[in-house]
Amino acid sequence: MADISAAAAKPALRPKNPNFSSGPCAKRPGFSLSALEGALLGRSHRAKEPKARLAEVISLSKSILGIPEDWRLGIVPASDTGAIEMALWSMLGARPVDVLAHESFSEAWATDVVKQLKLPDARILSAPYGDLPDLSKIDFSHDVVLAWNGTTSGVRFPNGDFIPAGREGLVFADSTSAAFAMDLPWDKLDVVTWSWQKVLGGEAGHGMLALSPRAVERLLTHKPAWPLPKIFLLTSGGKLIEGIFAGETINTPSMLAVEDALDGLRWAQAIGGLPALIARSEQNLAAIAAWAAHNPRIEFLAKDPATRSCTSICLSITAGWFAALDAERQQKAAKSIASLLEKSGAALDAASYRDAPPGLRIWGGATVETSDIEMLLPWIDYAIDQISKEF
Repeated sequence: MADISAAAAKPALRPKNPNFSSGPCAKRPGFSLSALEGALLGRSHRAKEPKARLAEVISLSKSILGIPEDWRLGIVPASDTGAIEMALWSMLGARPVDVLAHESFSEAWATDVVKQLKLPDARILSAPYGDLPDLSKIDFSHDVVLAWNGTTSGVRFPNGDFIPAGREGLVFADSTSAAFAMDLPWDKLDVVTWSWQKVLGGEAGHGMLALSPRAVERLLTHKPAWPLPKIFLLTSGGKLIEGIFAGETINTPSMLAVEDALDGLRWAQAIGGLPALIARSEQNLAAIAAWAAHNPRIEFLAKDPATRSCTSICLSITAGWFAALDAERQQKAAKSIASLLEKSGAALDAASYRDAPPGLRIWGGATVETSDIEMLLPWIDYAIDQISKEF
């Protein structure tokens, strides 16, 4: 690819689907509201048929993701945030804990551990946006809390090799922008959470909580030192609340959102399951990487290519005029670039996360077509050059 240094012309083509938000994410290709016509609206989620639909979300998710048979998977309230916080508040405190904090959400879990739960033996292993913490410093005799893919930084763990098979503590993995787009090493993890609105493009509201046998054992043998609200309860009378893992949700779900989740799962199954989903996301990353490799305007926020996310693809702006601005004006310029992309109909919701360094964040999950990514890229060049005139 030739070096892109001359001023970019206004592109003639626009993405057919300009939805590049990192959540809620683009709907699957070919989606229309007619896919939801079978939703059991006006029905109790505790009735036989609605409960069966909820149970199908669990069974299909478990099958597509290849979750081990002896793991438990349940639907819980409040999206991925509810799922991970339910796990942290229910299971931490039995051991010291190491929290890996390298972007907004993993920093939030560190806040839970240190400022809310006030665990005395907590260590925060930090890294700036674009990097992972020093993995050699993790003590796996401790519980470990991490975000498998940093949704706001575009940094992922390339594999689970750093986690020992004989670990003593539990590994809690917030995987909301990783599940269905990346291979998760189930044998190295104990608690895995995600939400419906990421890689499969479902609507928001509920999260998924997957528990290894070791995690279930912790639930049954450890009583937290703090009170738990009803919405966090996973056990009762010293036993697991089995209904959570059979479609009996703690609070009332939207049956419309349930139908939408099933539509995404059935689409995933029809196109070839997890390998096909991963391939689609990796193709989107590859398209951006090929463009960025010879582009003086842009680079990945993730410094190590092995850690670059294939879903939340975060880009730094490296054009000379942008680099010369102070931090406040860089923020304004980056927002102006994202705004121009939106006004042009090229990309909606492509600004970097509010706490992240100024730049762009392009969702590349499995529901996004690579052809739309390829049509977006010239628009980014054009927007950067046009906004340069204002600064």
